[in-house]
Amino acid sequence: MNYQIELDKIIGRIESEAILRTPKLLIHSCCAPCSSYVLEYLSNYFAITVYYYNPNIYPEEEYLRRVKEQEQLIESMEFKNPVMFMKGDYDTNKYYELIKGHEGDKEGNERCFLCYRLRLEEAARVAKEGGYEFFTTTLTISPHKDAVKLNEIGEELATSYGVLFLPSDFKKRNGYKRSIELSDKYGLYRQDYCGCVFSKRIRDNIRS
Repeated sequence: MNYQIELDKIIGRIESEAILRTPKLLIHSCCAPCSSYVLEYLSNYFAITVYYYNPNIYPEEEYLRRVKEQEQLIESMEFKNPVMFMKGDYDTNKYYELIKGHEGDKEGNERCFLCYRLRLEEAARVAKEGGYEFFTTTLTISPHKDAVKLNEIGEELATSYGVLFLPSDFKKRNGYKRSIELSDKYGLYRQDYCGCVFSKRIRDNIRS
């Protein structure tokens, strides 16, 4: 499935129906750089809340730095429709309990898929409770993330929670390239590892 085309169809319906109220979208964000293009793009069609829920990030100083970058980016950018910020719990125990037994998995395999689900399910729950029409994630902008798996999980959770999942492959149409440009424009900190302790170890081993 071409998820960008599916997203185009949804945006087309929003524009053609000329609804009086802008639909509400909850976006799970993994980091400010990845969210930059997504916010520039989707804020033309949705009233957005950026939900920062990433209990996988290690260490805590790194987590706090990424939270601050996200907040500062939202304050710095100009949007057609409102963009708000919401910070989730930093419950690292929940993450480590979930991936127990998968500590030795290679990057991009089952441990990562469990992490996708953890963050997307929390986004789906918050979207449902908050009365949002849609939820989605910025994760599909990364060339290192499995967009097919992310969309599959999102659609499954949409059915479970009764809130629509906005399909995406944000790296399409030079989305990833644009995120790099916007990161340079706003002076964003572009981290050199995904966020979890396992990806940090890989980064550290490469450096050494």
